[in-house]
Amino acid sequence: MERLLNVIAITSGILIALVLISVRRAHIRVEYSVSWLLAATALLVLSRSRTVLENAAGYLGISDATPMALLLIIGCVFLVMFFRFSVIVSRLKDDNIALAQKVAVLEYHLHNLQDRADRSPLS
Repeated sequence: MERLLNVIAITSGILIALVLISVRRAHIRVEYSVSWLLAATALLVLSRSRTVLENAAGYLGISDATPMALLLIIGCVFLVMFFRFSVIVSRLKDDNIALAQKVAVLEYHLHNLQDRADRSPLS
C-alpha cells in the first residue's frame, strides 16, 4: 500500500513539473494547464493523506481496499478531464468549420470582384 502511494506521489510531482515546464515553454496554454495542475495536486494530496483515502473507501463501500479507492478516484478525475478536453476539441472543430465557411464566402466575393475588374474597360 505504501509503495503504491509513493509511486502516485512521485508521478503526481512529475506531472506537475511537466505541466509547469510546458506552460513556460508555451507548449500548453495556461487555461488548459490549470486542469492538469488541479488533478495532479489532488492526486498528490490523496496519496499523502491516508485518512482521507480510508474515509473515501468507507464512503464508497470498499472495505480494506484503500488502494482500490485511490485508483477509483484517479480514474474518475481523469475521466472528467478527458470529457472536458473532448468538449474543448469539439468546440474548436466547430469553430474551424465556421471559419472555413467564412473564408470560402470571402474567396467567392474576391473572385467576383476580380472578374468585374477584368471585364470593365480601362478608360
